[in-house]
Amino acid sequence: MIEENSIIKIDGLSKRFKTSHGEVTALENIHLEIKKGEIFGIIGLSGAGKSTLVRCINFLESPTEGEIWFEGKALSTLSKKELRNVRQSMGMIFQQFNLMEQRSVIKNICFPLELAKVPKEEAIKRARELLKIVGLEERENAYPSQLSGGQKQRVAIARALATNPRVLLCDEATSALDPNTTKSILELLKQINKELGITILIITHEMDVIETICNRVAIIDKSQIAEVGFVTEIFSEPKSTIGRQLLLGDSIQYASVDNGKMFRIAFDGHSTYEPILSNLVMACKVPISVVHAEIKNINGVATGQMVIQVPDQEVEVAKMVRHLRTNYISFEEVGRDVI
Repeated sequence: MIEENSIIKIDGLSKRFKTSHGEVTALENIHLEIKKGEIFGIIGLSGAGKSTLVRCINFLESPTEGEIWFEGKALSTLSKKELRNVRQSMGMIFQQFNLMEQRSVIKNICFPLELAKVPKEEAIKRARELLKIVGLEERENAYPSQLSGGQKQRVAIARALATNPRVLLCDEATSALDPNTTKSILELLKQINKELGITILIITHEMDVIETICNRVAIIDKSQIAEVGFVTEIFSEPKSTIGRQLLLGDSIQYASVDNGKMFRIAFDGHSTYEPILSNLVMACKVPISVVHAEIKNINGVATGQMVIQVPDQEVEVAKMVRHLRTNYISFEEVGRDVI
């Protein structure tokens, strides 16, 4: 059954490719449900299967097994014409913009409308409306070679919106941009989501992108979904090895634990202004070394985790554990294999 507020459902999706070296599994038994109006992130390392997944969602790649549902329709059952209509409801934004260099900005935006047989005057009117939304109304006659990377991506976003899609699929849409431009593009996407009600699916390998824009996130690892949940939950308490790796990185692997014990503290709902570590030191009088910290301020809430090292002395450890439990702070003892 498809939930009423779901727009995309991925049910048991697997994708395998035949190569000269045998069969390669790109995706294995993927189950996901994306709700109308949300900004959903899919994150993973290079080669995890992210781009293959997004190409299966709009059926540019046919799944080997499983089904993709869009607004209650099973895509594998649709005719070619029906599938084209569905694709018009899924705008696509790419890492390298994919603009046509020989066309002006406004003609790039008009291109999908031309394919949809929209009358020229109507297409130009629509393109100008979209240029206003993305803040480039004065550059309609410019060519891609005259634009910055951020401006090119704004044109690509306008083009993706041309056919009034209900979903935007963003495949590494900010990977080729500098941090400031990335921030402005993410703000634009949030504005589009809020004002137009378009569901946005973000494919990325950058945790900062997920933190900035997404409501929920799925972590994909080695062709499978490792975990899925609200961004605040995943950031504060990742359940999977790959989730902890993406959040903490590799630095903790080299931490010294010869003279102490290590604990991972999860920040999962405390105010960013609450001095948790200072309170712990003052209450327990225990020397604490911070091995690693990855704390994010998401809407005024501290979300993330910190790995600390304390002396391996029974009384001191007991005091610290008692303080953490009394104050309802999530924690666990970890070792070198924490990642």
